[in-house]
Amino acid sequence: MNMKNVAKLGNGKRFIIASFIFIGLLVTLAYINEIRFDHFSNIRKCAISSPLSNISSLPIKSSENEIRILLGILTLPDNYNRRNFLRLIYGIQSVTGAKIDVKFVFCNLTKEDQKVIIGLEILRYDDIIIMNCKENMDKGKTYTYFSSLPDMLKDDTHYPPYHYVIKGDDDTYFRLPKLVETLMPLSRQDLYYGYVVPCPSMDPFVHYMSGMGYLVSWDIVEWVKDSDIPKNHFTGPEDKVFGEWLREGRKAKNRYNAKWSMYDYPDPHTRCTHELWPDTVAVHRLKTQEKWITTLEYFNVTQNLKPSKLYHIP
Repeated sequence: MNMKNVAKLGNGKRFIIASFIFIGLLVTLAYINEIRFDHFSNIRKCAISSPLSNISSLPIKSSENEIRILLGILTLPDNYNRRNFLRLIYGIQSVTGAKIDVKFVFCNLTKEDQKVIIGLEILRYDDIIIMNCKENMDKGKTYTYFSSLPDMLKDDTHYPPYHYVIKGDDDTYFRLPKLVETLMPLSRQDLYYGYVVPCPSMDPFVHYMSGMGYLVSWDIVEWVKDSDIPKNHFTGPEDKVFGEWLREGRKAKNRYNAKWSMYDYPDPHTRCTHELWPDTVAVHRLKTQEKWITTLEYFNVTQNLKPSKLYHIP
């Protein structure tokens, strides 16, 4: 074998060895990159997936910002038909930006049939508050209502359980979306809201709010429970007495007169009445079915009724 062939053979071996080394380096680099990629992917998954997986358990800010309202309708145990009627009226109202609980409020039951029928209502609707008192209008029922709530509604999950509490009559129609709209810019502390009486008055700091339906913030509810002022004076026209409590206790520095978005039904005409109009929050003195129907027709409460083969309503 001459020197040229030996040199070629040596060069070929070196080429083959170099090729194997090069291939080995490529494989090693690929493996290292794969490890790095997997590691990066895991880090990325930790950074992106983990928070998403926990979102459902985190508090939702929008719900925390919602106004929580208790609408307590003071009524009588035997008013079954009125309660069922009001459940229809309030059950179809859709509200944005607030959670409103409607409860029917009365004193201790006194008859056997009440225990059965109201027990069924509670099982079906869970919307009744029975207070430890004897049924009355102006001898402390309103005081018992407000003063009982802090203990009844004590809840470690939410404080306060409600931002606002309403005392309403069962002959008052509240338009809940409009109510919430008027509350949005108002304070959630030391607030007293309603229709100022006497009827000609427009100054909420001189007089008091009509018993048709007035609202206070939760801190005032707690004050009613703890203060000696209401405890020592709860007999008399309940709305006037409530206003006297606040005046004597120097409470409710924030007041809102909702007149004329709240008013009495226009017939019979008095100084407290107003024609039905779109900016209404509440209509009072709906003493008959005819007045209720006229009011509900004006506000077109069945406008979302869809056509169906199951019924024909002209």
